[in-house]
Amino acid sequence: MRKCEYWNNCLKNSSPVHRSLYYLLLYRYHQMSVRLGFTIPLNVFGPGLSIAHYGQLVINSAAEIGENCRIHPGANIGSHDETAPKIGKNVYIGPGAKIFGNIRIADGIAIGANSVVNRSFLEPNISIAGVPARKISDRGSRTYIVQGTDILRGQTL
Repeated sequence: MRKCEYWNNCLKNSSPVHRSLYYLLLYRYHQMSVRLGFTIPLNVFGPGLSIAHYGQLVINSAAEIGENCRIHPGANIGSHDETAPKIGKNVYIGPGAKIFGNIRIADGIAIGANSVVNRSFLEPNISIAGVPARKISDRGSRTYIVQGTDILRGQTL
């Protein structure tokens, strides 16, 4: 996915050879996404994405998801139209979570398994769960994710 994003954003229009390589990478990405069961459009996730296991993932192309997101199988992010969630940094999305509508999720939130999130949560570093989702604790996602971008930048956890 990251190679396709790089070629799409930087090199796609540079020469016919680069365009053909981009389309080859895009074809391979599509084949792998079918094999592994995910639908993730390009340029939706920030750096540090962690997909816990292979399995069904469906992400709307209008969604915006920040860095260091950890997502588990069965998650569904988006809606039927061009309005999609905007999710902050360091968010943990549990297995089977459904996040839809024109909503915002703050930084550091942990979304529980099989939760249905259909309203905004602007308070950072909390845990939400349930159908519909509601705040259940002040713990947040700190213990559930490894912040890969901090490791690359030389910062400690």
